[in-house]
Amino acid sequence: MNRKGDKSLIVGLDIGTSKVVALVGEYSADNPIEIIGMGSHSAHGLKRGVVVDIESTVNSIQRAVEEAELMAGCEIRSVYASIAGSHVQCKNSPGIVPIKDGEVTYGDMERVLEAAKAVAIPSDQKILHAIPQEYIVDNSQEGIRHPVGMSGVRLEVRAHLIVGAQSAAANISKCINRCGLQVDDLVLSSIASSAAALTADEKELGVVLVDMGAGTTDIAVFVQGAIRHSASLPIAGDQVTNDIAHLLRTPTPHAEEIKVRYACALAQLATAEESIQVPSVGDRPPRRLARQALAEAVQNRYEEIFEMVQAELRRAGFEELVRAGMVLTGGAARMEGVAELAEEMLHMPVRVAVPQYVTGLGEVVSSPVYTTGVGLLLWGAQAEFPRRPSVPASRVGTMWSRFQNWYRGEF
Repeated sequence: MNRKGDKSLIVGLDIGTSKVVALVGEYSADNPIEIIGMGSHSAHGLKRGVVVDIESTVNSIQRAVEEAELMAGCEIRSVYASIAGSHVQCKNSPGIVPIKDGEVTYGDMERVLEAAKAVAIPSDQKILHAIPQEYIVDNSQEGIRHPVGMSGVRLEVRAHLIVGAQSAAANISKCINRCGLQVDDLVLSSIASSAAALTADEKELGVVLVDMGAGTTDIAVFVQGAIRHSASLPIAGDQVTNDIAHLLRTPTPHAEEIKVRYACALAQLATAEESIQVPSVGDRPPRRLARQALAEAVQNRYEEIFEMVQAELRRAGFEELVRAGMVLTGGAARMEGVAELAEEMLHMPVRVAVPQYVTGLGEVVSSPVYTTGVGLLLWGAQAEFPRRPSVPASRVGTMWSRFQNWYRGEF
């Protein structure tokens, strides 16, 4: 556990394909998390959420962590880190145990969850999460969420298991360990993001979270307050950048800059009169291109992503159950027109989410880019204070002056 004086700190480390973000939160059992430090560095060494270069990944993590330590004025010893990638799979599994003393205890809940994890999985994979969906006492009382104190002789759980590749998890842990840090837990990116982006009402009614990163698009489906399905698609923001690079015949760094500054996901938002300047390869002079042509290319790729999301929902049988619609987050969800395109294609309500339920640097991290990082803080706080109520907090800028001082070098 990290400490700053007599206060407990929690650290979220979002290791993404394009960026590594470290967030430091100050917390206690009865108060919302207050973000007191952050660090961000471009990621090198990851491809579609998986480590492909240890040294580059270690360097990116080290830079982000050092920046967060400097701003928070603390030493980081352990982190809750994100994991993603198409190697991640899910399955739903039941577990049954006898109730020891005729009344359900927290120990019974832990034992029944362990029973749900007793399933056959390939030797090169490991269970990352076992998340309870509902509990059943004596076959007569279903849909129970907090069975502690209830009387009975048999406790059953229906759990959502998330399974990932042993090697992928080991490589992320190795990179973090080489930075002199311990791993408190590896958390699936979409699970972390859902903690920071979704409301209780959306989870109850039925909602699909779509976390659009640079390397992967991660999906989490919630119905009746619990996670029911999760998946990862190997297509995301980097494919949009590559499309622009090929269309405009411009280097990838320039394509990324053009995407951020000029691209939109709905062609009708760009007029035929608008044009942009495109840098050429080598010593060739820059060219001008209609912004509408750029928008059409970008729209085609986003349409493909949303078609894949819809196909995944349909395959899993949840297309008609997400009555609260879709919540988009992640860096690739910031583009103009994304929500409108998704609504038009999928015929469901769509919103773009920013992190919620934290104070402190809430205004600074109020972007879809930081949703996973904030979610890691919330996940970690729930793990260390398992009985901690999850009370939404307003995002206030109480730490804005601290951020300004840090930016100017005045500590």
